[in-house]
Amino acid sequence: MSGVERFEDLIAWQEARVLTRRIYEVSKEGEFARDFRLASQTQAASVSIMSNIAEGFERHSTAEFHQFLKVAKGSCAEVRSQLYVALDARYIDITVFEELQEKADEVGRVTGGLRASVGRLRDAAR
Repeated sequence: MSGVERFEDLIAWQEARVLTRRIYEVSKEGEFARDFRLASQTQAASVSIMSNIAEGFERHSTAEFHQFLKVAKGSCAEVRSQLYVALDARYIDITVFEELQEKADEVGRVTGGLRASVGRLRDAAR
């Protein structure tokens, strides 16, 4: 990626980090924290977003980076789905749900945009 030397400089990774921090805060409170399986799965999915962006970037291959970004985007959907479970179980209220859904949507959009850019670079190199 031209101009980007570290994965920490990627906006997609930075935004995924914000989402992950907030997921950890919310999932450590009240009934959500007592549902260890859902809390753990939601935390893992959010960490997966960050990790796949970082790992894909460090592979130094546009084809591999593109694939890792697909996985990261899928993990965004997983987080969003798990938030519905947390809402339906009344572990979080609608305000927190909407906040986290909005952030997960944003991370998905930014990651998708990065994936599209990497895909164009990959295709140009073929």
